[in-house]
Amino acid sequence: MEMTLATLLVRAERVTTKEQIVTELWGDHPPRCASAAMHVYISQLRKFLAAAGDRSAIVTKAHGYVLRLKGAGYDVAEFQRAVEHGRALLPAGRYAEALAEFDKGLALMRGPVLEDRAEGPVLSAFAAWAEAERLDCLEFSIEARNALGRHREVIGPLNTLIAQYPLRESLYRHLMLALYRSERQADALEVYRSAHRVLNAELGVQPCPSLRRLHHAILTSDQLLDLPAAS
Repeated sequence: MEMTLATLLVRAERVTTKEQIVTELWGDHPPRCASAAMHVYISQLRKFLAAAGDRSAIVTKAHGYVLRLKGAGYDVAEFQRAVEHGRALLPAGRYAEALAEFDKGLALMRGPVLEDRAEGPVLSAFAAWAEAERLDCLEFSIEARNALGRHREVIGPLNTLIAQYPLRESLYRHLMLALYRSERQADALEVYRSAHRVLNAELGVQPCPSLRRLHHAILTSDQLLDLPAAS
């Protein structure tokens, strides 16, 4: 029942076909009783939602079902709104407000979604999308902290993220800048060398242009890397 609800929720306000639900639950080789079992799960979900006060959340359509949210709080939608608001604030230099929005979003998505449970195509695609969005939000929050002069507090988390996602070049860039602003120029340059080794060994490529430009700027102590003086 849990996976059926997850599938309907991921596709909330859209038709989820019976075939999609069966595939999410049993893959490409469903048992003969799959259709009957699915109907039982839908019936159980309706009873569960009715007990919570909503008797018409699941609507039957010709080829499947639609889960109606009816204004209910939906963490995914709230997460997206927070990230969009934060991204709009960054170009205006409103870093503290942007950071508050990113932290609000991260509070709603603290780790990988549906970890170890997303095996079917609908939930797998959603889990991959959600993880990519979460990582983007993390990076935006780090960017805002760097801009606010809170670079020292992002060094530890960035090291952890790089260990988890060693091919994500933007993480190296954030860490190099944070180290440089923490008066650790040698460490920042070592991060670049590490990125160079990993990317060459794993993908046979050089660091991206933005990472190379940052490396050169750190080598020359480019003043553009310094935080602007408070007005």
